[in-house]
Amino acid sequence: MIVRILTEGQLEVADDRVEALNALDAAVEQAVEAGDHEAFADALAALLEGVRSSGSPLPADVLHDSDLILPPADATLEEVREMLGDEGLIPG
Repeated sequence: MIVRILTEGQLEVADDRVEALNALDAAVEQAVEAGDHEAFADALAALLEGVRSSGSPLPADVLHDSDLILPPADATLEEVREMLGDEGLIPG
């Protein structure tokens, strides 16, 4: 799966990592729903680090359609609230 982190680029993440990333995504979603800015910042940082550590960066000169688009590390709770779908940032 190809994941884009806005302002950073694309990473290829193996499908078997999606379940672990969904747990991190759930923490982001819970913090957004609670309006807890501190928990949100920690959860978003953990999610993005999880994607970075489990993915392989794609060359900047190669552009693929992204399966998922994640917010940048400096996104606000309100910005992420607008991005959330029924299944969080990472469906599945």
